[in-house]
Amino acid sequence: MLQLKNVVSDRGSKYAVSGAPVDGRKGADAFLKELKRERKFAKATHNTWGMLLADGTPLKGDDGESGAGMVIVRMLEREGLRDHLIVVTRWYGGTKLGGDRFRRVQDCVRAYLDALD
Repeated sequence: MLQLKNVVSDRGSKYAVSGAPVDGRKGADAFLKELKRERKFAKATHNTWGMLLADGTPLKGDDGESGAGMVIVRMLEREGLRDHLIVVTRWYGGTKLGGDRFRRVQDCVRAYLDALD
Protein backbone atom coordinates (compact mmCIF):
# COMPACT_ATOMS: atom_id res chain seq x y z
CA MET A 1 0.00 0.00 0.00
CA LEU A 2 1.24 3.46 -0.92
CA GLN A 3 -0.07 6.23 1.31
CA LEU A 4 0.65 9.95 1.02
CA LYS A 5 -0.66 12.02 3.92
CA ASN A 6 -1.22 15.79 3.97
CA VAL A 7 -0.91 16.02 0.19
CA VAL A 8 -3.02 19.17 -0.11
CA SER A 9 -4.64 21.67 2.23
CA ASP A 10 -7.29 24.10 0.99
CA ARG A 11 -9.31 26.47 3.19
CA GLY A 12 -9.00 24.18 6.17
CA SER A 13 -9.73 20.91 4.37
CA LYS A 14 -6.89 18.39 4.38
CA TYR A 15 -6.36 15.62 1.84
CA ALA A 16 -4.50 12.32 1.71
CA VAL A 17 -4.26 9.66 -0.98
CA SER A 18 -3.79 5.90 -0.65
CA GLY A 19 -3.80 3.02 -3.07
CA ALA A 20 -2.57 -0.40 -4.08
CA PRO A 21 -3.04 -3.07 -6.72
CA VAL A 22 -6.26 -4.96 -5.95
CA ASP A 23 -8.21 -7.81 -7.45
CA GLY A 24 -11.73 -6.72 -8.38
CA ARG A 25 -14.51 -5.36 -6.19
CA LYS A 26 -13.73 -7.75 -3.33
CA GLY A 27 -10.15 -6.50 -3.29
CA ALA A 28 -11.36 -2.89 -3.27
CA ASP A 29 -13.74 -3.60 -0.37
CA ALA A 30 -10.97 -5.32 1.59
CA PHE A 31 -8.60 -2.40 1.00
CA LEU A 32 -11.19 0.15 2.14
CA LYS A 33 -11.94 -1.90 5.24
CA GLU A 34 -8.24 -2.07 6.10
CA LEU A 35 -7.77 1.66 5.48
CA LYS A 36 -10.67 2.51 7.79
CA ARG A 37 -9.20 0.39 10.57
CA GLU A 38 -6.98 3.42 11.14
CA ARG A 39 -9.18 5.74 13.20
CA LYS A 40 -8.06 8.84 11.33
CA PHE A 41 -9.43 7.47 8.04
CA ALA A 42 -12.56 6.03 9.60
CA LYS A 43 -13.42 9.51 10.92
CA ALA A 44 -12.66 11.30 7.63
CA THR A 45 -15.45 13.26 5.98
CA HIS A 46 -14.98 11.48 2.63
CA ASN A 47 -13.03 8.45 1.38
CA THR A 48 -13.68 8.65 -2.37
CA TRP A 49 -12.21 5.97 -4.58
CA GLY A 50 -11.94 4.70 -8.11
CA MET A 51 -10.42 1.85 -10.08
CA LEU A 52 -10.52 0.14 -13.45
CA LEU A 53 -10.91 -3.62 -13.63
CA ALA A 54 -8.63 -5.58 -15.95
CA ASP A 55 -11.33 -5.48 -18.66
CA GLY A 56 -11.67 -1.68 -18.34
CA THR A 57 -14.88 -1.69 -16.29
CA PRO A 58 -14.86 1.33 -13.95
CA LEU A 59 -15.71 1.02 -10.26
CA LYS A 60 -16.05 4.05 -8.01
CA GLY A 61 -17.38 5.32 -4.73
CA ASP A 62 -18.10 8.99 -3.96
CA ASP A 63 -18.71 8.63 -0.21
CA GLY A 64 -20.76 11.84 -0.19
CA GLU A 65 -18.38 13.81 -2.43
CA SER A 66 -20.56 13.63 -5.54
CA GLY A 67 -18.56 13.14 -8.75
CA ALA A 68 -15.16 12.65 -7.11
CA GLY A 69 -15.00 8.91 -7.84
CA MET A 70 -15.41 9.59 -11.56
CA VAL A 71 -12.54 12.12 -11.46
CA ILE A 72 -10.30 9.33 -10.16
CA VAL A 73 -11.57 6.84 -12.76
CA ARG A 74 -10.94 9.29 -15.64
CA MET A 75 -7.36 9.84 -14.50
CA LEU A 76 -6.80 6.08 -14.26
CA GLU A 77 -8.19 5.68 -17.79
CA ARG A 78 -5.73 8.28 -19.12
CA GLU A 79 -2.86 6.48 -17.37
CA GLY A 80 -4.03 3.03 -18.50
CA LEU A 81 -3.70 1.80 -14.91
CA ARG A 82 -5.92 -1.21 -14.23
CA ASP A 83 -6.58 -3.37 -11.18
CA HIS A 84 -5.26 -0.55 -8.99
CA LEU A 85 -7.41 1.23 -6.41
CA ILE A 86 -6.83 4.88 -5.51
CA VAL A 87 -8.57 6.42 -2.48
CA VAL A 88 -8.62 10.19 -1.89
CA THR A 89 -9.47 11.08 1.71
CA ARG A 90 -10.77 14.49 2.76
CA TRP A 91 -11.16 15.94 6.22
CA TYR A 92 -13.58 18.86 5.84
CA GLY A 93 -12.25 22.13 7.18
CA GLY A 94 -15.46 24.13 7.45
CA THR A 95 -15.41 26.01 4.13
CA LYS A 96 -17.12 24.67 1.01
CA LEU A 97 -14.68 24.40 -1.90
CA GLY A 98 -17.18 24.25 -4.76
CA GLY A 99 -15.57 23.04 -7.99
CA ASP A 100 -12.12 23.39 -6.44
CA ARG A 101 -12.73 20.13 -4.60
CA PHE A 102 -12.30 18.29 -7.92
CA ARG A 103 -8.99 20.04 -8.52
CA ARG A 104 -7.82 18.91 -5.09
CA VAL A 105 -8.83 15.31 -5.93
CA GLN A 106 -6.84 15.60 -9.17
CA ASP A 107 -3.86 17.00 -7.25
CA CYS A 108 -3.94 14.00 -4.92
CA VAL A 109 -4.25 11.42 -7.71
CA ARG A 110 -1.42 13.09 -9.65
CA ALA A 111 0.83 13.02 -6.55
CA TYR A 112 0.02 9.33 -6.13
CA LEU A 113 0.71 8.47 -9.76
CA ASP A 114 3.98 10.43 -9.68
CA ALA A 115 5.04 8.52 -6.54
CA LEU A 116 4.46 5.22 -8.40
CA ASP A 117 7.05 6.09 -11.05
